[in-house]
Amino acid sequence: MLKLLVNLLTFVLVIPSMGFQLNPDPKPIDKVYPLLDAANSRWFYFSAATRPFGMVNLSPDHEIDGAWGSGYRYNSDTVKGFSHIHAWQMSGVSVMPVSYDTAPEVLLTDYYSTYDRDLETIKPGYHKVFLKRYGITAELTATHRVGLHKYTFPEARNQAVLFHLEGILGPSKMIDGSLKQISPYILEGQVTNSPTSRRPNTLTVYFQVEFDQPIVDWVASENSPHKIVSFGKSKGKPLQMKVALSYTTAENAALNKKEELPHWNFDKVVKETQEIWNELLGRIEVEGNTETQQRRFYTDLWKSLQGRRTISDVNGAYPDNTGNSFRVGKLPLDNNGKPLFRHFNSDSFWGAQWTINVLWGLVYPEIAEEFANSLLQYYQDGGLIPRGPSGGNYTYVMTGASSTPLFVGLYQKGIRGFDIDMAYEGLRKNHMPGGMMSRSGYEHKTAKGGNVEDYITMGYVPYPNPRGRFGGHEQGAGQTLEYSYQDWTLAQLALALGKKEDANIFLARSKNYKNLYDAQSGWIRPKNVDGEWANPFDPYNYAKGYVEANGAQFTWFVPHDIGGLAALMGGKEKAAARLNEQFEQAEKLGFTSGTSHSVETHPEYRRIPINYGNQPSIQTAYIFNYLDRPDLTQYWSRKVLDAAFSGLSPESGFNGDEDQGLMGSLAVLMKLGLFQMNAGTEENPIYELGSPIFDKAVIHLNEEYYPGKSITIEAENNGPTNYYLSQKSFNGQTIKGIGVRHEDLIKGGLIKLQMSSKSK
Repeated sequence: MLKLLVNLLTFVLVIPSMGFQLNPDPKPIDKVYPLLDAANSRWFYFSAATRPFGMVNLSPDHEIDGAWGSGYRYNSDTVKGFSHIHAWQMSGVSVMPVSYDTAPEVLLTDYYSTYDRDLETIKPGYHKVFLKRYGITAELTATHRVGLHKYTFPEARNQAVLFHLEGILGPSKMIDGSLKQISPYILEGQVTNSPTSRRPNTLTVYFQVEFDQPIVDWVASENSPHKIVSFGKSKGKPLQMKVALSYTTAENAALNKKEELPHWNFDKVVKETQEIWNELLGRIEVEGNTETQQRRFYTDLWKSLQGRRTISDVNGAYPDNTGNSFRVGKLPLDNNGKPLFRHFNSDSFWGAQWTINVLWGLVYPEIAEEFANSLLQYYQDGGLIPRGPSGGNYTYVMTGASSTPLFVGLYQKGIRGFDIDMAYEGLRKNHMPGGMMSRSGYEHKTAKGGNVEDYITMGYVPYPNPRGRFGGHEQGAGQTLEYSYQDWTLAQLALALGKKEDANIFLARSKNYKNLYDAQSGWIRPKNVDGEWANPFDPYNYAKGYVEANGAQFTWFVPHDIGGLAALMGGKEKAAARLNEQFEQAEKLGFTSGTSHSVETHPEYRRIPINYGNQPSIQTAYIFNYLDRPDLTQYWSRKVLDAAFSGLSPESGFNGDEDQGLMGSLAVLMKLGLFQMNAGTEENPIYELGSPIFDKAVIHLNEEYYPGKSITIEAENNGPTNYYLSQKSFNGQTIKGIGVRHEDLIKGGLIKLQMSSKSK
């Protein structure tokens, strides 16, 4: 009873109000805390009225200028609109309910409103906010492609809705906005996302709007691109509005609305959307630890299914911007005329090898398979498998061929509902000149920044790039290590497919990381084109040869050959001691470069030896498993969770670059005590054990993919300082190594762990 009271007190003290009430029988969505890290939001980060990977992600915007520090911002007090698209380099269709007595034209340029946080309610699939300026209660929910609004106006006040048709909206400038009335209840419009430095082509959003009350009047002005439609004075009945989206045609927007939302039952949409979330979140059940930590876990899991958005319509039409001109593509259909998969936009898969690749592959294999098919659609259209597409565009975000581990991991785990021959063809192309490895970040017009040519002939990517600067992230040492790992993963697929000659080529290339190990300094160190070490050299200097990291962090980026790296360092014992020292130093800064990605280059934070706020070193706690020190994996993984992934507040959460579910997925895996160092890309991959934070976790398997029903992880004698595994078994048999193999795990069963405060 005392423990329960402490948990409830912690819950009340830590969590700001969201209109949340404790449910005596809580569902997974009841435990999600949508305001996590909301004070540090970027445009695509915050979610409210949306379904998993939904085309619509509807929420209030407090800041509308830029991709960073925009969208929903917890510490801002003004709502500037409700927009429907919060995605990687994409935005669109912002609306604002307004009310007026006289001179409504003023609202076209002055329509923002403060809001009452005490009257705000946020849950997965639902958002309610009270606009103080107008006295309007706005409620939001969504299907997959349609946003549904319910506005309650003050009695006898004019009801109206403003449409933001041009100007900056998050990462994009809206241009060519238009809106027309096609019936007393229906509007049709479009807005175009201008190109950005990351997304090179325009992208038009078509939308159809339907109201449940007839339109009475329009308000427009030559001095403003925005428009207001009004509905007369309120008579106590809420005004409802549907906004259906499409990236292809106005007709498809209308079709999306017709298929997904033919009724006006707001509560029904909320219920159905939340049922979808509950099914996905409920695939993992946890018991034990505190209420706060259970809430944080389900928030992490919720984030792992966020950010990467659908761009295809219900009939399979999708925008293709991979060529020289825009075209509307069509996904393959099943026998019932339904698309076989959705098409997606997505931030990079850079860092996904330790995060969503592993989590999706085990818990959501159907989602991972769907993304694989989407990436292959880009290959058929544009000739390359992307690493981060946006709105049908190649963006060339980040570096390397980060999609390779995704495909290889899926194949090795038996998730093969895609054309593996086509996939191998496209992946191999990406590893050669002219493929993804040829381009550095956002390098749209050339293919020289990736410098895979020198990597192949010289055995490393020189720094600085002797060809010049062509994009972002041209950091030769980091690129070399990334390419080496990705080459190793492609070699595993080549071996599985019987392509021995290719396997030998990529296995040989996977050793290239050794060419940059400097025995004198003991670090992976950049070399220039003449083979000379970078001089002066500081392993703690951020981004000087390393992609979004420093040399101390990136030196350990050899997930495919930790034994080989340890040998270069003088053996496993010396390597473990050295990495342990880095963790001890990193602990002083909480294992992250500050509390947000924007401060990663701060003079102090940039020098942290291990950074769990960005992707390059988030695997490091599990490296000890491969250095014969699993006790240090157990100890440091728990320490990292306590410091970096346990908070539950708007001011903190992921302490860095969350990147559309990557850090949420990482936190989920570490809290379960499961990990895959090489993303499960070897034959019959292993799930390594760490230190789970819950007394019990049950993973319900998708029986269409795996023979078992569930995996249960029981951690007896668990506690805040009981990090260590003194005993471990699977289905009654002692686990002798560092984990359990995939083929055994997916048959289901019980992992039983005895926890202790002392290492063996």
